[in-house]
Amino acid sequence: MLKHYIFIGLGGAFGAMLRVAFGKLLPLALFGMPFYIMFVNIIGCFLMGLIIEFMALHWSVSDNLRYFLISGLLGGFTTFSAFALEFGLLFEKNQYLLATIYLSLSVSLSIIFFFLGIKLVRIF
Repeated sequence: MLKHYIFIGLGGAFGAMLRVAFGKLLPLALFGMPFYIMFVNIIGCFLMGLIIEFMALHWSVSDNLRYFLISGLLGGFTTFSAFALEFGLLFEKNQYLLATIYLSLSVSLSIIFFFLGIKLVRIF
C-alpha cells in the first residue's frame, strides 16, 4: 500500500513540473482567458481518455504504473482529468441524469466554494 503512495507522489511531482513547464512555454492568457490552464486541462483529459481506454483494451499494466500515470502524473498535471474520468464513467454507464447532476454540482459548487474561501480570508 505504501508503495502505491510513493508511485503516486513521484508521478504527481512530475505532472506538476510538466504543468509549470507548459506555463512557461504557452501564453498565460489568450483573448483575456487563462489559456495555459485551459490547455493543460484539455490535454490532461485527452491523455486520461487515451490511457484509460488503452489500458482497458490493449495494455495490462502493474498497479504501480497505473497509480503513477493516472493518480500521479495526470493528477499532478491537472485534477480536472480525474473529474472528467468520473463524469465519463457515469456517462458510459448510461447514467445521464446522474452525470449531468454531477457535472453541474461539481462546477457550480467548486466555483461557489472558491469565492467562499476568498470571502472568509477577507473577513478574518
